[in-house]
Amino acid sequence: MASANKEMAVYCFDTLVSHYNNEDSPPPAFDDANHPLFVTWKKIVNGGEPRLRGCIGTLEARRLISGFKDYALTSALRDRRFPPIQPKELPFLQCTVSVLTDYEDAEDYLDWEVGTHGIIIEFIEPVTNIKRNATYLPEVPAHEGWTKIEAIDSLVRKAGYNGEITEAVRRRIQLTRYQSTLFSMHYSEYLSYVKATRGLVPAINGTSKPLS
Repeated sequence: MASANKEMAVYCFDTLVSHYNNEDSPPPAFDDANHPLFVTWKKIVNGGEPRLRGCIGTLEARRLISGFKDYALTSALRDRRFPPIQPKELPFLQCTVSVLTDYEDAEDYLDWEVGTHGIIIEFIEPVTNIKRNATYLPEVPAHEGWTKIEAIDSLVRKAGYNGEITEAVRRRIQLTRYQSTLFSMHYSEYLSYVKATRGLVPAINGTSKPLS
């Protein structure tokens, strides 16, 4: 079973930098495997609280190498909640890679633990019979300080349901819980890694500069 690691985060930065430079990214330095995965980009300015700039992944198993390559770009450039990340933002970026494991069907919508489990909800809207679904990674409810019910209600809204959230609506939920490993890396740490391992300084100009 694969765990999120430094090399996966490096590969996501490599992929984004190479996209801006219109060049091939360096080969990954981690083993391939099949897992669901997510890539999250946050922006940190003046030492403040990291602010989300993009987060997209897949709940279905993917080959990790192709998956991280795809979702590094999709989450950075095509998360509809945010404008695409610009090259000038790179120095302020933090990348978090998540590898999802241990999927389990919950007994009900409260059968999970904040800070331990990520959750996937699926439910049929009353009246319209529209099927809704959404997920939160394990760190989200804990970071927000939510109770289980607050997290569930927020996720119901994220899924696109705009009606009143009653206990009857909550009881419609089929919940799948999962766990994940994650690794976070700031752009400055990425630069240090590349300097130490490749003797190069990444640059957004189509080239990488050798160390002097």
